[in-house]
Amino acid sequence: MELANTVALVTGGAGGLGEAAVRRLTDRGARVVIADLADDRGEKLAADLGSQVRYCRTDVLDDASVGAAIAAAQEFGALRTVVIAHGGFGANGRIVARDGSPLGLDGWNKTISLYLTGTFNVLRLTAAAMAATEPEGDGQRGVVIATTSIAAYEGQIGQASYAAAKAGVAGLVLVAARDLSAVGVRVMGIAPGTMGTPIMESVGPERLAKFAENIPFPKRLGRPDEYGQLAVSIAENDYLNGEVIRLDGAQRFTPK
Repeated sequence: MELANTVALVTGGAGGLGEAAVRRLTDRGARVVIADLADDRGEKLAADLGSQVRYCRTDVLDDASVGAAIAAAQEFGALRTVVIAHGGFGANGRIVARDGSPLGLDGWNKTISLYLTGTFNVLRLTAAAMAATEPEGDGQRGVVIATTSIAAYEGQIGQASYAAAKAGVAGLVLVAARDLSAVGVRVMGIAPGTMGTPIMESVGPERLAKFAENIPFPKRLGRPDEYGQLAVSIAENDYLNGEVIRLDGAQRFTPK
C-alpha cells in the first residue's frame, strides 16, 4: 500500500514506539491522527509535525472516544493504516507472593483491560470504519498493526498479567486477519523486545547495560525508530498478513 496521501491513526502516538510510528508515517507522506491521553506531548508533536498531523485525546477503552479519533482521521480522508501502540499500567507480582498471598485481581483486570481489551476495541472499531470505504488494489481497504511483546512467549517471573495480555494480542492477530479478510483489512503484530523508549532510558546507563547483556546482536536495546520502520514496512507490503514479527535482536527473556 502506498502511504503518501493516505490516512493513519496511531494509539499511544504521543511518545515512545507510537511516536516513532507517527514520525515514520509522516515521512512517507501519510496524514496521521495521534490518539493518546498525553495531551501536552501529543499536541506538541502534532504542532511540530505540521498540518498533516492532528492530536485527539483518546481512551482506547471508551467507544465514543475511539469513535471521535476515527472521525478526526476521516476528516483527512479514508482511514487506511492503524498502529495500536498504547501502553501504561502493568501489574507486576508473583501469582503467589512470598508471604503466601495470591496476586490480586484488580491489577490483573486493569492490565488485561488496557492491553488486550483496549487493542481489540481499537481493532474492531477501526476495521469497521475501513470496511465502509471503497477498496484499493487487490480489494484492500487497510491494515491494522497491533503491538504485543516477546513477553507473550517468554514471560518473566512477576509478569503473569502483562504476559497474558500480550499473549492474547498475539493470539488475536491471525484470527482477526482471517475474520477481516472478507472486507479486505490486513492484521499484523509486532512483538518488541527491550526497547530504548524514554521510560526505559530513565533507569540510567548502568541498568540499561544490564538489560542489553542477553541481547545477542545488535548488543543494545532496540531503537523506537526501528519499530516505526517496521510498522511502515508492514503497511507498505500488501502480502504481510496474519503474522506477528519479533523485533528483538534475537533476545529471549530469561525467567528473571
